[in-house]
Amino acid sequence: MDGQYLISGVLALFLGIVLLFKTFGKEKRRVSKKGGRGDCYVKSSVDGGFRPEDDGSTDIVIVGAGVAGAALAYTLGKEGRRVRVIERDLTEQDRIVGELLQPGGYLKLLELDLADCVQTIDAQRIIGYALFKDGKHTQLSYPLEKFHSDVAGRGFHNGRFIQRMREKAATLPNVTLEQGTVTSLIEEKGTVKGVQYKTKAGEELKAYAPLTVVCDGCFSNLRRNLCTPKVDVPSHFVGLVVENCDLPLPNHGHVVLADPSPILFYPISSTEIRCLVDVPGQKLPSVASGEMAKYLKTKVAPQVPPELYKAFIAAIDKGNIKSMPNRSMPANPQPTPGALLMGDAFNMRHPLTGGGMTVALSDIVVLRNLLRPLQDLNNASALCSYLESFYTLRKPVASTINTLAGALYKVFCASPDPARKEMREACFDYLSLGGLCSSGPVSLLSGLNPRPMHLVCHFFAVAVYGVGRLCLPFPSLKRMWLGARLIKVSICFGLFTLD
Repeated sequence: MDGQYLISGVLALFLGIVLLFKTFGKEKRRVSKKGGRGDCYVKSSVDGGFRPEDDGSTDIVIVGAGVAGAALAYTLGKEGRRVRVIERDLTEQDRIVGELLQPGGYLKLLELDLADCVQTIDAQRIIGYALFKDGKHTQLSYPLEKFHSDVAGRGFHNGRFIQRMREKAATLPNVTLEQGTVTSLIEEKGTVKGVQYKTKAGEELKAYAPLTVVCDGCFSNLRRNLCTPKVDVPSHFVGLVVENCDLPLPNHGHVVLADPSPILFYPISSTEIRCLVDVPGQKLPSVASGEMAKYLKTKVAPQVPPELYKAFIAAIDKGNIKSMPNRSMPANPQPTPGALLMGDAFNMRHPLTGGGMTVALSDIVVLRNLLRPLQDLNNASALCSYLESFYTLRKPVASTINTLAGALYKVFCASPDPARKEMREACFDYLSLGGLCSSGPVSLLSGLNPRPMHLVCHFFAVAVYGVGRLCLPFPSLKRMWLGARLIKVSICFGLFTLD
């Protein structure tokens, strides 16, 4: 019996020595290894010691706290995930885009418990559009009859909206927001393990998590690691704030089909109206030299509604003229274990229709629902395969809004081409018919009816309507030829803008 205990004791001692040796060897390799998952201790400039960065205290790292990042942080934090958000600048920003939220986007805010973020920022209800062309105008109302009375679009200052969402996310004990510039993703054997970033004080740190979500906006410096970006910049928005006047139709977005391209007006507070002038091409008139003010006064001002003319001129004279490139980029992901792209870093469309925030919030709902049944996110390859369904599930909303934005921008721009002129006129007259001809397209634009096939049907209905206008009551060879070209233009606009 004593011999058995002796043998057992020797075996236990031997195994203990082996385990101790293996453990020591792993720890040594982990501390000394450079540049990968093993480099999990960062030298601290404060105490001269080592700070553990990979302690398993974070489930998800989010890069960026704009609309997508802040909303995602609150949403996943509310689900019980431990979320760490790293944002380049946590102060309130003053931007000229991301100020119009469609009703479909507001419904997503309700679903995410974020609707209160537009309640205290002087946001203005938007209940439809007014379309202006050559002295004529038509009113297009959102089809809101089946929804709660609070459901509508919203116009607001983008910076105020984002700050409210950040503040709400920060109230959750399992969500942390910190200011820092993410410089790179940390990868090991093709799997993203976290991010490397620089604090406001200039300290280089690393943050690890099983899942990194990149939401660093339209100027993302990380997207090339996670997708094949094909960014197009068809135009720029020149932004002004128009004050001390009323819109021709209160609580409506106003779209002027001007030459060479559209002009937008919509309320962003109880006293301010945002004006966005689309300027096609890559080059803008200089603001500093006065060329921009001259362009706005001589080319644009004569085309704005008379009710807004004096206030528009006053806004130019005030001098606070800003610009922003209008970028479009189809979603072209490269599924990468441990990482996911979202927001404008992942997918952009022309901002004419104000659909970007609706797409981003819809994507967050899809991702939340996919992650909800998962308790453990540590199996990176399995999670990556599982999340590939995200790209399919987001398609109905994203494709409808993206395609419509691209097609409408092309239709609404002036052109010397007779077929494109007819298409523009047909589109305006079709929307002016009212009934399904206006409520159908507006329900698509607003995100209330995300059905791509309905978009295709309305787009070709406009083309058929345009051909009918040309050929009735008496067709001629010239008109029939122009009708055929109009159909060709509609196919190009409809199919080649599909996302």
